[in-house]
Amino acid sequence: MAYKEYTPKDYSQLKGLVGITDEQILAHLDLYKGYVRRVNSMLKTLQELDPGSQAWQEERRRLGWEFNGMRLHEVYFDQLMKGSGGASGKQKITSVLSPVFKNFDEWVKELKSAAVIPGIGWVAGYLDKLTGQMITVWVNEHDQGHLAGLQLVFILDVFEHAYGRYLPFTERKKYVEDYFENVNWDIVAQRLG
Repeated sequence: MAYKEYTPKDYSQLKGLVGITDEQILAHLDLYKGYVRRVNSMLKTLQELDPGSQAWQEERRRLGWEFNGMRLHEVYFDQLMKGSGGASGKQKITSVLSPVFKNFDEWVKELKSAAVIPGIGWVAGYLDKLTGQMITVWVNEHDQGHLAGLQLVFILDVFEHAYGRYLPFTERKKYVEDYFENVNWDIVAQRLG
């Protein structure tokens, strides 16, 4: 058995975003590519190690962090475009927001409010297909805090690397506002299924 190798996605179109510099995106993409490299390395190593050995256990334990770091960044970058877009996507999203949210803007307000909670992590918007409701979650670590069985619809990276390592924490609110100016809501809506 051999795992298929993952290839970093091409996000070269993410230039000239509103409020998010090309330098921020390039640094963030370097981090993402590191996750892809580590996932590939770990999957190869896991095939070579004796299952159950201490080294195998440690690689297996760490794989969730690295894999989710890769995949969450892909979801994050996939939903970006130069300038906000996706009027039809907003309509599709709005159709699943009630009864929890009155409208699309109320849901976005909740996402933004969650994104400025002190700490580092991710803000995730999930659709619970069993109840048909959207749930906003703070995810502290890549591999912890996700809601099992729910469809990830929206993700926002609020680790320091996303909004600039050298910017003060007070700039995170500006980053959050800028990020939402670049969301392609049609892509987000496609995740509803």
